[in-house]
Amino acid sequence: MDDRPVEVRIASGVANLPRDQWDACAGTDDPFLSHDFLSILEESDSVGQGTGWQPAPIVIDGPDGRIAAALPAYLKTHSQGEYVFDHNWADAYGRAGGRYYPKLQIAVPFSPVPGRRLLVRDGADSARLAAGLIGAAEALVRQNGLSSAHATFVAPAQVPIFEAADWLIREDCQFHWENRGYARFDDFLASLSSAKRKTIRKERTRALEGLEAIWVTGSDLTEAHWDAFWQFYQDTGARKWGRPYLTRSFFSLLGERMADKVLLVLALRNGKPIAGALNLIGADTLYGRYWGCMEDVPNLHFELCYYQAIDFAIAHSLSRVEAGAQGGHKLVRGYEPVATWSAHYIADPGFRAAIADFLARERFAAAQEREYLESRTPYKKA
Repeated sequence: MDDRPVEVRIASGVANLPRDQWDACAGTDDPFLSHDFLSILEESDSVGQGTGWQPAPIVIDGPDGRIAAALPAYLKTHSQGEYVFDHNWADAYGRAGGRYYPKLQIAVPFSPVPGRRLLVRDGADSARLAAGLIGAAEALVRQNGLSSAHATFVAPAQVPIFEAADWLIREDCQFHWENRGYARFDDFLASLSSAKRKTIRKERTRALEGLEAIWVTGSDLTEAHWDAFWQFYQDTGARKWGRPYLTRSFFSLLGERMADKVLLVLALRNGKPIAGALNLIGADTLYGRYWGCMEDVPNLHFELCYYQAIDFAIAHSLSRVEAGAQGGHKLVRGYEPVATWSAHYIADPGFRAAIADFLARERFAAAQEREYLESRTPYKKA
């Protein structure tokens, strides 16, 4: 084992780092961690000056001068676009006389997708470098007077690493669909109770009355598709967040650089798109991300976001569909509860103690809720 101290640096952005070196750490399974995706966010001005997401990736160079480990990190001046909610923490700390922002966020912006946050190149001393990344995040907080660091949607395998470093662990829940070797959608339906099977068939029929659903991916994606989807995204963003997080150029760049990782599901009326759902394609997972519409059609959201995603996953032998944050309505449509995790470093000892107490109670409640949800899945009982 190499006992030399690791040398850490903070880059001004992922886009300024060598693509091959970043991807050697991030791997190829998760499109959200790729150099392409993170640099597109920067180059489209979806993150950066004026957004409250200032890129500050932390990297460790190996003896060969190449990046051996990295953290996708951002200095945050608010808590928007994270999907792990700490607004109450910020309010409480402010009332106690503290300053919660800026904070350090270790995450993929606007993407509630579980994945690795400690990115280490294959063949490197992973335990040592992972500890070095965590230590660097802590030092950045202390040396700059930040309140905290937060690693959100941490892959389950990496949770113990943060826990061993004495970070506080938070539990939440998402709904994922698992492909149990289905050859077609009807095989999936056959695994459900009779009542749920009939409901889903009725929903699908009603949703697509007078409409056509199409899949667009790869070289078939055009600027016309992105123009249509931009309208859908703006409508949803305005209703949910007040203003969309992503810029129009983000989608064009996504189509230019990651077209083979994109699945756009569109609903057409007389050949014209009226609604759409954007997904990214991983090595074994389809990730549902954004949806929007220009017409209010009953059940169309369920069709484009959930059922079409299942159809695509079955057709392409993907293992699962991850449909994003929250949404108990996904349960009756075959998406099952799955625990998600985040890790939190709180600099102030008193504030840390209060957060630890809160998380212990919240974790107990979250486990109870997930157990209840697991008992309510629509699948046939053995």
